[in-house]
Amino acid sequence: MPDGMPGDHCSPVSLQGCSVSALSSLLLKSRTEPLNGQVLMVLSMDNNCSATSFDMELCAEKLKSFGVQVAADQWRRLIQDAVLKPEVRRYMFYNSRAFQIAIAVVFYMSLWTNIYSTVQLCSFGRYWEASMLVTLAAVVVTVVVILVMDRCQRKINMNTDVRLAAVNEIFIKHSLILGITDALDGPHNILQLWFVHFSPERCLQSLSAHITDMQRTRESGLRHSLDQLCVVMEAVVQPDPGREEEASCEESPLLSSGVNLNKEPVTCNEMLHLVPEGPPEVMAQQLLVIFSGCYVRLLVTGQLPRATAGGHLEHSSVPCLCQFIEITALNTHQSWFVGR
Repeated sequence: MPDGMPGDHCSPVSLQGCSVSALSSLLLKSRTEPLNGQVLMVLSMDNNCSATSFDMELCAEKLKSFGVQVAADQWRRLIQDAVLKPEVRRYMFYNSRAFQIAIAVVFYMSLWTNIYSTVQLCSFGRYWEASMLVTLAAVVVTVVVILVMDRCQRKINMNTDVRLAAVNEIFIKHSLILGITDALDGPHNILQLWFVHFSPERCLQSLSAHITDMQRTRESGLRHSLDQLCVVMEAVVQPDPGREEEASCEESPLLSSGVNLNKEPVTCNEMLHLVPEGPPEVMAQQLLVIFSGCYVRLLVTGQLPRATAGGHLEHSSVPCLCQFIEITALNTHQSWFVGR
């Protein structure tokens, strides 16, 4: 686990409301500047109960104690829209560790039953030999499925990580980035909102220089990589006023039925590029904001690879934010990372 991560000094998760990491109170007593990648605060909530939410009042007080002067109404609304909407919370529950464990158990039992039934039809060997063979095959396939799911969890999630981009765009100016994770506390699925200290100046300079170099030497590769960062938006089609009036006259019934039919608006899907073409500094800033949520999620869960070269995280063996973006989003194959 990287330096600055919470350990035994963090308070346990509270199911009665929201808990804030005890690390925040320790930082208040310290006069030294926190390190990049150091967790300042953790807000928790029970995702199984729809009535619970993050303690925004306590969060606002802690942010003021850190010297972060941001209008509370602004970031509260952004957090509400990002992770507290019912449909987002349902999505996070279905992608939580608890649900994945349940799916893995059901998948194993179903696979074992199907393989065993097939083996019995073939009258393969003795009962215990067939059982061991079926169990071994079911375990191997289930482990492969779990590893694939775990690998997918390490990628940027457009439905959660990118939704925090608007919040991170505000807080990154105050050397803070946010990420969200889920944890198990008995039968409860706990959502945790992490506030991590990160000064973006050096990463912004390094990433801007890297983008400038790619624009000069590998522009097509840069554009191809950035084209992968897109979301599908549903937009309402605005018809031409003249044609709409003509069509309404032609389609009007000869006899009035007395029924007012409300037509649903016509919609279409549009591809929205998260990082449009622009100056390297603007593109670098946009990349830092977009990947901040994913970076924090992997950082606090210890899923970042080890870095062999020095980055912008002091006293840590994990990559900094700009290194993470270059290797994951820009497909820069450099010898920064080593396998775990």
